[in-house]
Amino acid sequence: MFIQLDLQSKEPLYEQLKNQIVEGIARGRLKPGDRLPAVRTLAEDLGINLHTVRKAFQELQQENFLLIHRQKGVVINPEGIPEADAAYMEILKENLRPFVAHSLCRGVDMNDFLNMTKQLFAEYTQKEGEN
Repeated sequence: MFIQLDLQSKEPLYEQLKNQIVEGIARGRLKPGDRLPAVRTLAEDLGINLHTVRKAFQELQQENFLLIHRQKGVVINPEGIPEADAAYMEILKENLRPFVAHSLCRGVDMNDFLNMTKQLFAEYTQKEGEN
């Protein structure tokens, strides 16, 4: 699996795991219906506590990225990730606020900020192996 956690990072491990799973979905490495390893298996493979994996999976389930079945295991939402609605756009706006504020405080130009955002979008939409 493509997940690699930074044990020295200040970002909590469950957040790193969540973000890497979402990145896998965004990049097309994980597709609707794909199975993820069981909580215990993934925890052992990554060398982290199983409660950390469970927390990440539960939060991703709440955000409709994953479905957790007692018999079928953990799968990427087979119906796909729900489209952004007004509520999601409001959450996105609130999450972006601190990044914009930090950038302004550090003198980041709006065009540089927008270009970086466009570059990140391009990275996620680029197919594996393309340059």
